Amino acid sequence: MMTMDIDSERVERIIRSTAEAVILPRFRTLKADDVREKAPGDPVTIADTEGEEMLGSLLADAFPDTVVMGEELVSRDESAIALLHGTRPVWVLDPIDGTINFAAGRSAFGMIVALIVDGVTIAGWIHEPVRNITVSAVCGGGAWSKGRRLTIQPAPSLATMTGAAYGHGWRCTEPDPPLVEAGIFREVRNQMCGAVEYVDIALGFRHFMISSRSLPWDHAAGVLIVQEAGGVASFLDRSPYSCNRQDGRVLAAASDEASDAIIGLLSL
Repeated sequence: MMTMDIDSERVERIIRSTAEAVILPRFRTLKADDVREKAPGDPVTIADTEGEEMLGSLLADAFPDTVVMGEELVSRDESAIALLHGTRPVWVLDPIDGTINFAAGRSAFGMIVALIVDGVTIAGWIHEPVRNITVSAVCGGGAWSKGRRLTIQPAPSLATMTGAAYGHGWRCTEPDPPLVEAGIFREVRNQMCGAVEYVDIALGFRHFMISSRSLPWDHAAGVLIVQEAGGVASFLDRSPYSCNRQDGRVLAAASDEASDAIIGLLSL
């Protein structure tokens, strides 16, 4: 696998400067023509497109031997996903994860950046502009936030655990019925933003998240962060996460106990 030196703090500064220049000024100030739908129920805002342009430009300038692939680029040109199979390190961007929340003026949204080399996620960052929280990880170097190394503390029991369970397709508001109906967790509630779910698991606020799909800009960074913080993450069929697989459901959890319980319930 090809390697490269990563200045994680420099990347975080780029993400934060993009948030301050482009994302936050648009929050709760969007006009009607600032929002459109890429597909039914899948909005994109001017902040998504401007954020991806600025973030990608700054990263490409700072790290000239890399290429950039963002969610909005792929939505315009599906062939851009092939950048993941190239020989150069790839920045994979989701300038606003949780666009539904952002467009509605809700604060649960985040910015996701992953660096992928030879199909392997070697670093990841998630920044929540409203909560002013950034979590990051470098493969083999741990997960970090505000200079503190993160270590996930598993909940004492399933009955004390909280998390999210996103259903198939666009059923993102209501959690998957099997996890709710089982009644073994304290709360199953979707925040409609994978970035926030991953941050909350890494910081110990919540304990699990099961996704409806596995697009790399949604999950590559979060999976690495949870794993480097001591949690577990894989596809629902227990196969290792791969950014090259987009048809699986991703499971991230604070402990093997939570992961095993969820897999058992969703495999019935």
